[in-house]
Amino acid sequence: MNIDIITLFPEILQSPFSVSILKKAIKSKIVSISFHDLREYGIKKQKQVDDYPFGGGSGMVLMIEPIDKCISSLKKKRKYDDIIYLTPDGEKLNQKISNDFSIKKNIIILCGHYKGVDHRVRDHLVTREISIGDFVLSGGELAAAVFCDSIIRLIPGVLGDESSALNDSFQDKLLAPEIYTRPSNYKNWNVPNELLSGNKSLIEEWRENNSINRTKKLRPDLF
Repeated sequence: MNIDIITLFPEILQSPFSVSILKKAIKSKIVSISFHDLREYGIKKQKQVDDYPFGGGSGMVLMIEPIDKCISSLKKKRKYDDIIYLTPDGEKLNQKISNDFSIKKNIIILCGHYKGVDHRVRDHLVTREISIGDFVLSGGELAAAVFCDSIIRLIPGVLGDESSALNDSFQDKLLAPEIYTRPSNYKNWNVPNELLSGNKSLIEEWRENNSINRTKKLRPDLF
């Protein structure tokens, strides 16, 4: 998978991709991540990328021209499955969306900033708009890191145990069951006997029931 991220602040994204699972995926060449500084495509000598909104109002808006120039430059190198704009009013990210994106080959992610982007970018240049939640961040970089993590971990070869991701919460519209590790008794807080039984069928039955009961209690909206 190849992911190109367009951003005003590439330094914000350096850390999330330099540790743990994402670092492993990049080092193993399972995924390629490239950051593209939007200011390199800015207009005039000052490399301008933002301007005041038409009609007045507070804040600045990212201009269409630098974004179009950057996307056009990238599209000359390869064909993209999707060009994604991360925005609070986009389609709410969920596990199904992450699953779908994990099998794509090439995507562009556009990180907004300030008051957002000229709406013509959304009308004519991007193919998908995604939100990571009903809240507003200072920019799209952190959302991009969250989005990338959610899809990269699903790519075969990224996790040590490929079946691990299939047992995560939301994969089957249920929350994952409770998990425990050693010691089995700590301050008289005990691990459920079923998990210590060594009986595989009993353990799986307990996990399934626990998953259903947790979902009913904590996220009844998933049913």
